Parts: sequence; structure tokens; C-alpha cells
Amino acid sequence: MEQTYFRRGFGLKKEIEPVLAAEYHSRLVEAIRARGYSATFGDLTVRLAEEFGFCYGVDRAVDYAYQTAYKFPDRRVFLVGESIHNPHVNQRMRDLGIRFLYPGPDGHFDFDGLSGDDVVILPAFGVTIGDFERLKQIGCILVDTTCGSVLNVWKRVESYAKDGFSALIHGKYWHEESRATASQVLPHTGGRYLIVRDMDEARLVCDYIEQNGRALSRAAFQEHFRDKATTGFDPDTDLVRLGVANQTTMLASESLAIAAEVRKSVGRRYGESESPLHFRSFDTICSATQERQDAILKLMQDPPDIMLVIGGYNSSNTNHLAHLCREFTTTYHIADADRIDPEARSIRHKPELAADAPETTVADWLSDGPVSLGLTAGASTPNNKIGEALERILATRGIDAAL
Repeated sequence: MEQTYFRRGFGLKKEIEPVLAAEYHSRLVEAIRARGYSATFGDLTVRLAEEFGFCYGVDRAVDYAYQTAYKFPDRRVFLVGESIHNPHVNQRMRDLGIRFLYPGPDGHFDFDGLSGDDVVILPAFGVTIGDFERLKQIGCILVDTTCGSVLNVWKRVESYAKDGFSALIHGKYWHEESRATASQVLPHTGGRYLIVRDMDEARLVCDYIEQNGRALSRAAFQEHFRDKATTGFDPDTDLVRLGVANQTTMLASESLAIAAEVRKSVGRRYGESESPLHFRSFDTICSATQERQDAILKLMQDPPDIMLVIGGYNSSNTNHLAHLCREFTTTYHIADADRIDPEARSIRHKPELAADAPETTVADWLSDGPVSLGLTAGASTPNNKIGEALERILATRGIDAAL
């Protein structure tokens, strides 16, 4: 019988490595890294964050996608959603013949056109339990690239449901990862989830727990979280016992702050001695996300004049890096190196946190005279895109990129 589920690749790493190196590595970036993450070009000082770009989970997902395309040259290969949120990498996958499946307006995928002869790649974010079961029923060959950090969160959420705790997830309810994480409670009788976007939404939960006069009515609470919670979520009964988890790419400090705030409210409502019966929280923050955010905080101990953040606009972890940088210095978030125009001396960037915020073009963004420029990139951005951006920056100044 043909094997139909793969999670460890196909043993083609040696064949794929030269291709990945040629397509995604940058000698310029590696040279700066080797010099202690800093280099001077004329009167421009470039400083790299000490952690940036591809994380292990993304590297593995890209590797397995390439292996899949090489392993099955005569079959249709599909990817559920986007394996990672980077336009350049996704285009290269299309060039390999991988077809992307996108959800409809209701957020659900249509798998009706698939057959048992097709190969389907599950993205690093994972897929919902429902989608996984539908693909298994079709009989597709499944290549599972779900990140280990995401799987760790799933285990916690599942344990909450088993023990009768509602999962309170810090994340974006429309994001593939949060949808997949939330679905882990559904196989369990009485399994419940509630997704909060930020501290403001978390405080709505806290106020309801405490019933402190600021709380929404039951009906208003249900309406506010209608698309962000299990169908039929009842705050009167489903907020009695809560287990906190998070989308791995969220701002780590905010996830921790939300957990602490909810714990305080539980303590006020039930008493500190009773809190363990009503509240659970485990550290499910992705180590790579944490490391990249910590690297920004270290770099900002002496903030550069300008910070450039490179990564897809729909990349949650990249957006949060940009948000963090804006707290310290002038920051430009660009999706790709082509947003920098050396001849016009301009940059086209996304100035706001929202993924659908429009781009803005800024002229003369890189002033004359001595300037320190910081560089970082989201976990789904390859080094070659960072290198290309730096080459365009140096061209803006008329500086040779050679070190």
C-alpha cells in the first residue's frame, strides 16, 4: 500500500541544499554577520539584528516543499494556503509547479477538485482538524510541514479541552494558525475556545470574569466574539475555567501580559487560593519569535537612526517586529527589496500594523551625511532578500556593496 502521510521529508536534503543555497542565501549578509553584525560603507553604518530571517520551522517547510516538488514531478502538487507569508518564496514555489489553495470568503477551503492522486502540502501554520480529516478521506498524499512550535501549542490547547478548560488564545481569529489551533478543542466534548486579538479584547474578558461594572452584557459579549469563539460560547459558564495559549507569531510581551491580566481577574473573582482551579497558563511562545524580538530590544539599547524591517505584509511575526521597532526609532516595513528605488531615492513601505494598510512612498528617506541603519527581517524572509535590500540602499548612496 502506498504511503500517504509524510512528516520527515523524502531523504532528498542533499539534492535540495545546493538549490536552496543558490536561491536564498546572501554573501553580503553572511559577511556582515561574520564581522559582528555591523559594517561601515562610507558614512553609512549598517547594523544587523543578531537574530533575523528564516527560523527553523520556516527553513524546514521550504525544504520539504522543494523536496515534494522533486519527489513527485508527474503529479499535481498543492499547498493549503501559503506555507509561509513571503511573496518571493511563494512565487518560487509556484515556479516549481506547486499550486496554491486559498480559502473562500467564509474562510473555508474547497477541496472538491482534489483526488487521491494529488499531493497536498500542509503549511508551517498547520491546518484545522476538519481540513486534515477531509484531505485524508479524499486519499491525497499529505506532506505535513507543521512547525514543532505550533504543535506544542496544539498539545496545550488539547489538554485544556480534555480537562474542561476553555482555551483563551491570543491571536488573530482569521489567521491560519489561530484557526488550526482553535480547532484542537473540537474533538472533545464541551471543548471551547475564545480568541482575543490584543489587551483591549482581553480586558473585555477580564471585566466579564470580575463583573466589575464595566462588563458587557452576556448578549453583547457573545455578539462581540461571535466570529472569534466556539459556536454557542456562553461567557457565564465558559469563562469559569480558562487555559491561556497564543498564536506563536504574536508579540511575546503582549501574550505574557494578557496571561498575567487574566490571572489577576481570576484571583479577584475566585480568590488566590482557588485560582489554580480556574486558570492555567504555559509558556507556548515560539523560541524563534522570542529570539527575534529580543534581538530588536538589544539593538535598540543604542537605536539606529533608521530601522528597516523586511517581510511579507501578511506576516504576523514581521508586523510585530516592525511595531516593536517603531517604539524606538523611524521604521520602514517593506515587503521586498524592490520597494527601495535607488534612482528616485525613495522607499515604498507599510506604515501601519494592519496587514491591509496601504503602502506609502517616502522620498529622500535616507538622508545625506552619517547615518546608522538597522536591519531585521521576519522569520519567513530569506537572506537573499535582505542582501538585495542592502544593495539597493547602498546604490541609493552611490556606494559599492563590496566588503
